[in-house]
Amino acid sequence: MSEQGRARGVTRRQALGIGGALGLTAVTGLSTAAGLARRPPVTGDELRSAVPLPPAFQVPLPIPAVLAPVGTSGGADRYEITQREAAVEILPGIRTPMWTYGGTFPGPTIESRRGRPITVRHRNELPVPTVVHLHGGRTPASADGYPTDLVLPEGWPDAARTGHGGHGMGGHGMHDPRAAVTRLTRDYAFPLDQRPTLLWYHDHRMDFTGPAIWRGLAGLHIVRDDAEDALGLPAGRRELPLMIADRVFAADGRLDYPALDPSLRERPGVRGAFLAGVLGDVILVNGAPWPVHEVDAARYRLRILNASNARHYELEAVTGDGRRLDLVQVGADQGLLAAPVTHRLLPMAPAERYDVIVDFAGVPVGGRVRVVNRLGSGRTRDVMAFRVARKDTDKSRIPRVLSRDLPAWRRSDAARVREISFRAGRMHGGHGWLIDGKPFDPARTDVTVRLGEVEVWRLVADVHHPVHLHLVGFRVLARGGGRPLPHDAGLKDTVSLRPGESVEIITRFDGYRGRFLFHCHNAEHEDMGMMANLEIV
Repeated sequence: MSEQGRARGVTRRQALGIGGALGLTAVTGLSTAAGLARRPPVTGDELRSAVPLPPAFQVPLPIPAVLAPVGTSGGADRYEITQREAAVEILPGIRTPMWTYGGTFPGPTIESRRGRPITVRHRNELPVPTVVHLHGGRTPASADGYPTDLVLPEGWPDAARTGHGGHGMGGHGMHDPRAAVTRLTRDYAFPLDQRPTLLWYHDHRMDFTGPAIWRGLAGLHIVRDDAEDALGLPAGRRELPLMIADRVFAADGRLDYPALDPSLRERPGVRGAFLAGVLGDVILVNGAPWPVHEVDAARYRLRILNASNARHYELEAVTGDGRRLDLVQVGADQGLLAAPVTHRLLPMAPAERYDVIVDFAGVPVGGRVRVVNRLGSGRTRDVMAFRVARKDTDKSRIPRVLSRDLPAWRRSDAARVREISFRAGRMHGGHGWLIDGKPFDPARTDVTVRLGEVEVWRLVADVHHPVHLHLVGFRVLARGGGRPLPHDAGLKDTVSLRPGESVEIITRFDGYRGRFLFHCHNAEHEDMGMMANLEIV
């Protein structure tokens, strides 16, 4: 490392994460996009736990409880969730204080039916304001979880007194005249007029999304319909939701996070070493460290979410004798593919979801299958394991045609083509992450589109950025001027941009008018400005 790099205290990993837009490519010795693209997706630095960690594959895999509605009438369901602090056993024998949905991590799973609307009343008993976003939901702007549409806890100053929509907004210090702020409770109405898929809900408060998710504010939401039920895919106990997330534990069992303001009240951001993202050294699946799950020698449907703040995964399923099992993808972020796609390795960026079938029929009873992250090292290379416990009948199938309702948008349908850049830069005198050279401002409209129009967006990255569009799903048209990759199949709402890469996506902006967002889903990038307003008129 150069003298300049030592003086700044920048490691090679940190420099790769922060990128050339901050003038750090000279530190790494990588001066070209091609050089960056050959590097693994390191987007941050890793914290180390100060508490003894359990061995892998000892803790049983928990399955999040399905939330029961508190009311069902008029063709709609009503749910209630209280956001509160709770002591949760994550590491065996240790109680970890967390911010939770309903006292658990992950929060309770909501299962709904396509076209049957639901309302979820969230009650905020946490010490800070919160916002709930249903990630991947086709949701009106009023319930989409805009970052300044806060639910204030009891005793928090009124929005009018703070002048910031209810909290200090830290370094942004911006007033949002359109903020819809409530106190203590808010009803989120979700029409759910969308394809069946795995969604997830999480906190989306401006400047503090990363630490709020890290502390536990995340849960799953599954949308189903009759057509998918009739396909014959593995179901019941052979359908497993898997929320993968990394965390770090302090010596007293608390979650460690390098926040500049540990109270998460005023000053946003993280310590300098973690500007590019916060990585943990413990891999959790459904809130358990490196769990194990007993399975039959049969097909299983794995509904996988990468709920990590910044960590990328490249998953493979490996038997005890070193064979790699097929990962047969049947769905993406926004539901079923047209036809199955078979992978041996499955890359996953933060917020991406993959719906895959794994067949354990060829594994002997008593055998073990490890799910490995090829991008990890040491303890972070392992994710979880399956132990084949018994032979059993298997009436499931994987149809050659999964769905016929995928949109057939063509490039010639596009009303316009936009190019949008995601790059590091300077913000308010410090490091930031910018879209088209600007940090997020809730009072500014960045992109205006007409309801119902088709557009092509060319997204350009400096380093790894998982880009998420609210409201709409999209198809990947091209990567770097070439064909999409196999894991780009289907309808997505989050796409992983690799260093120096451009990705073209196509979508129709239908559904609802109003103010929505697009942003990087590396949560630390998002909190430090990499978010923009999308106005649908």
